Order: sequence, then structure tokens, then C-alpha cells
Amino acid sequence: MELFLTSFGALFSIMNPLGTVPVFVGLTQENSKKERAITAFWTAIDVFIILLLSLFAGKYILSFFGISLNALKIAGGMIIASSGFALLTGKFKEHKGMKRERVQQDIENREAISLTPLAIPMLAGPGTISLLIAYNQEYQSTDQIMIILGAMLLVTIAIYVILKSSHYIVKILGASGINALSRIIGFVVIAIGVEYIISSVTAIVLSLGF
Repeated sequence: MELFLTSFGALFSIMNPLGTVPVFVGLTQENSKKERAITAFWTAIDVFIILLLSLFAGKYILSFFGISLNALKIAGGMIIASSGFALLTGKFKEHKGMKRERVQQDIENREAISLTPLAIPMLAGPGTISLLIAYNQEYQSTDQIMIILGAMLLVTIAIYVILKSSHYIVKILGASGINALSRIIGFVVIAIGVEYIISSVTAIVLSLGF
């Protein structure tokens, strides 16, 4: 249960589907309720596929590039922490590259938005991918893998429900409410990133015999 709660909390915080709500609303404001539900569904499916690939292909990526787990966790921790700072300072869209003029024009002219920009990079970005690659190396038993898969599935369901209800969430919370929640989540994300860096540095120091 502890692993499930930890992995679900980390994934949900880093992916921050609430922070994607304003983007989803802006991109689907001309769509019908049914069309928004379909977009939310395919976004969730795309995210789950990316999570699966990250979890199960992670060790091959590390092996191919000759990257150690500690190096990955330090790099991933820095990415995760930077995402947290972006949430904390209200610059989440800029951090994801969503305010560049060319990107905005491309998004506005694109019919299918579930894979990009919603699934990548808004939800399943580098921080999420590096976290799952680290999980792949840390947790090897079948039980642990099944627990992480369960957490991934629940996060995916949460993403679908949140995106599908995004227009209602905006009406209830408003922009200020969503920003406040994103900043709180940002603080948690920073702590997760720092924890990854500290644990990796500690492991390196101990391996050197200090």
C-alpha cells in the first residue's frame, strides 16, 4: 500500500493534470461535450501508453546509453524540481514550451491534440518518464511492478475524469483556484525532485567509502 500511495502521489503531482485544465479548456472551447470527452479519453490512453513504454523500456535506454541509475535519478530530480518551480511561480506553460508563437499556431491548426500537446509534453514529460525509468530499476519483483501499474492506471483514470470535467472545474474553481492548487502541487513536486537528488548523492558518497 505504501508503494502504491507513493508512486500514485509522485506521478499525479509531477504530471499535474489540474495544471493542464486551462490548456484543455482553451483548446476545446469550440468543441461539443462529446468531442471533449473523446479528446480526454484519447489523451488518457496516450498517456498510459507513454507510461508503459517508460516503465518497461527504461532499462534498455539506460543500458544503451550507459547511464547509471544514480545519474538518471539526479538528472530526473533536477527536471522534476524545475517543473515544480515552474508550477510554484505560475510559469508552467512557459516551462512546457506552450507560449511560443509557432507552437501556439501549430496547436490551433491541429485537429488531433490528444497526443501532442496534451499527452506530451503537458502530462507525460521528461520528469514523469525519468521517474518511471528509475522505478524500473528500483522495483524488480512482480508484486512491485503490479502495484506501480495499478498506480499508473489510477492516475490515467484521474486524468480522464479531470480533463472530461475541465470546463466544470474552471467554472467552480476559477483561474485563481487552479493556480493556487498548482502552486501547492508545485511545492510537493520540488520536494520529490530534491529527495531523488539527495538519495542519489548519498548512495554515491557511500559507494566511495566516505
